[in-house]
Amino acid sequence: MNDLDALLDERMRSIPDWPVRGVVFRDISPVLADPRGIPTIVAAMVAALAEAGIEADAVAGIEARGFILGAPLAVDLGVGFVPVRKQGKLPGDVIARTYDLEYGTATLEIQADAVRGDHRVVVVDDVLATGGTARATVDLIRSTGADVAAMLCLLELPALSGREALVDVPVVALRAL
Repeated sequence: MNDLDALLDERMRSIPDWPVRGVVFRDISPVLADPRGIPTIVAAMVAALAEAGIEADAVAGIEARGFILGAPLAVDLGVGFVPVRKQGKLPGDVIARTYDLEYGTATLEIQADAVRGDHRVVVVDDVLATGGTARATVDLIRSTGADVAAMLCLLELPALSGREALVDVPVVALRAL
């Protein structure tokens, strides 16, 4: 068992029926609160990208836990960080992408000058579930002309088939649940 698996086994919680009945929420907050948490996750992310031969010019983190994991990853990789935010949270000119949720729609935005057409961007989030938010983020980044080098996540829930929404993007998950 590696350091990340041991830490997840020790600290991650599963919370049934949250936020709605029938959902088991994977709470990584205790992992992040552990002083070993973020450094262990980021080291595993760096290693996974290297093993997959994926290089990046920028890291895009999906609000909110994608910020927590993506910013230190960008520092380790020596590249810039791009926040992907919910609608209305970024100043200046933005590019938006609206997508369907189970019960409505949502809109994600990035600042219009956040990435360039020659950038290779790694998109980061904590969990890949159904893939809807990840797909919208990939489409948003690509609308700038940039290339999405990979979707990188800490956890993947294969039973929810998120990879099927991302067949045109390398998906790197550190752990499947």
